Amino acid sequence: MTEAGAWTDERVELLKKLWNDGLSASQIAAELGNVTRNAVIGKVHRLGLSGRAKSPGSAAPRPRKPAARPPSHPAGHQSSGSAGLTRGNTALAPQFAPEIEAEAQVEREPAPAEDVVVPFSERVTIMDLREYMCRWPMGDPTSPEFRFCGGRSATGLPYCAYHARIAYQPAADRRRDRNKAIRA
Repeated sequence: MTEAGAWTDERVELLKKLWNDGLSASQIAAELGNVTRNAVIGKVHRLGLSGRAKSPGSAAPRPRKPAARPPSHPAGHQSSGSAGLTRGNTALAPQFAPEIEAEAQVEREPAPAEDVVVPFSERVTIMDLREYMCRWPMGDPTSPEFRFCGGRSATGLPYCAYHARIAYQPAADRRRDRNKAIRA
């Protein structure tokens, strides 16, 4: 800090007084002169001046807005059938129920509009992949047999119509499927 903006005992006392009077760091910097707002904030923290005088308008506590909806996962709430804890690192873990009946839980698979099986001869390597080809990976990427679908991609999408239905599921369907797994 330059000589003009040095923290002399008088300037520190004035800083303390202005801070306790409730002035902002910018206002204090302007009052002191030759010092920045950040320098004031740094000095306040080094001095440990955390308490501030309340302005007359803020003396009365403001009423809190009522919650728009109940919390989605209250800490003390346990569903009647759950035996696990809902605190700590397991609080947000998905809880899956065992499958009761295969018929009751009908999986919503995308209906194939075309043949799903892509013959190996039609699959393409990364070197043969073109802009209009489906980029859906097929197989283990570490194996030499790894290929991409290579079918005709839908306009503006990197995948063919079938793989686009798998990749781009509506958010409502994903939420519905997740809630079904948690409730069951």
